[in-house]
Order: sequence, then C-alpha cells, then structure tokens
Amino acid sequence: MKSNKFWIAVFAVILLLAGVSSTAILGRRTQGVVANVYRDGVCVHSVDLSQVTGNYSLSIVGAVENTISVEHGRIRVSSATCPDQICVHQGYISNSIVPIVCLPNALVIQIESAPVAGIDAITQ
Repeated sequence: MKSNKFWIAVFAVILLLAGVSSTAILGRRTQGVVANVYRDGVCVHSVDLSQVTGNYSLSIVGAVENTISVEHGRIRVSSATCPDQICVHQGYISNSIVPIVCLPNALVIQIESAPVAGIDAITQ
C-alpha cells in the first residue's frame, strides 16, 4: 500500500513539472521570424515574416532563376528554371527546421528568430 502511494506521488510530481515546463516553453513570445535568402553564402535578402502585410515576389538570378514568394509568416520558391524543381516542390516554410535549398543556383532560404532588442547575448 505504501509503495502505491509513493508511485502516485512520483507521478504527480512528474506531471506537475511537465505542466510547468510546457507552460514556460509555450508561453515564450518571439520578437519575429526572419527569412534570410543566401546566394553563394552571402545574404542577398532578409525579411521579417511577422511584419509582412502583403504578398510579394522577388527574383534571384544566377545559374538559374528562382522566383521567391513571400507571405505573412511563410516563404517559398514558387518557380525555378532548374531541371529538378526540388526547391519548388518543397513548398512554403515557416520555421527553421528545414531550409529551402536550390543547388543549381547555390540558393538557401533559412528562417531564423529575430534578435530581441536590447539583448546582445544569452548564455545557458
């Protein structure tokens, strides 16, 4: 009987810690999401996706031509003159998990969190 009470108490503490940590993680506010467009390793365009009010497109010309569509909160390569079209088929991205890459044009679109104003470093 004492053993059951012990495990119930352990389970309750674990459940409480999980609830507190998930509230802390999900409750964080981000300042914005920035999409950086790199060509040959150089950032050629940067946009804060949280501040976009209207849809627009931009063109990146190199070995091939990529047309990039930007909307509020997301970005994609809408057309490309490369033969495989992998960057086009990837569709919209809105987080930093997987970047969009067009190898024939050496193009990478990477989403990053915008820096928080007034903070120059965070240590753990």
